[in-house]
Amino acid sequence: MDLRRKLVVHEFVDRGISGAKGREHRPAFDALWQGVGRKDFDVVMVWAVDRLGRSLQHLVNFLTELHAKKVDPFIHRQGIDTTTPGGKALFGMLGIFAEFERSMIQERVKSGIKRFRKDKPDKLWGRRPIEIAQPGIGERIKALRTEGKSMRAIANELQISSRTVWKIINRAEAELRQALSAS
Repeated sequence: MDLRRKLVVHEFVDRGISGAKGREHRPAFDALWQGVGRKDFDVVMVWAVDRLGRSLQHLVNFLTELHAKKVDPFIHRQGIDTTTPGGKALFGMLGIFAEFERSMIQERVKSGIKRFRKDKPDKLWGRRPIEIAQPGIGERIKALRTEGKSMRAIANELQISSRTVWKIINRAEAELRQALSAS
């Protein structure tokens, strides 16, 4: 395939989103898939197989969709041209290795967390609670909620997640119920 004469129509980039996520969690990948469906282009060039996905099933589905629409994928790093039977086979094998690599990363992370918790049982794992990272945030959340603001409005105003707002408000309500029942 002579790629020198191809025009780049669009670049699809999902920054900071894992290739292990499904299409519904990767807006640029979803847009690419939709472009394939509309036949907006005849070649999909990608840096490496693991940028497309880390699940063999997702990769095979994507490759099947590409071929059904007569769109050829080209994987730059591995130099794979999937218009050939050998290229298709290699693409499948690389998908298997991408899935294996993801599993190995998951195991290493779980092992590291387990070791951390064993070695330092008195230390907290993960992000610091927001009340420590932003002192006084709980009082600001409670005050805004007392003003009648919604959880989402509070989250937007304080630039935090609505889940964090929900968690702090629920904790405050539970403490109030416990204090009232103790009296």
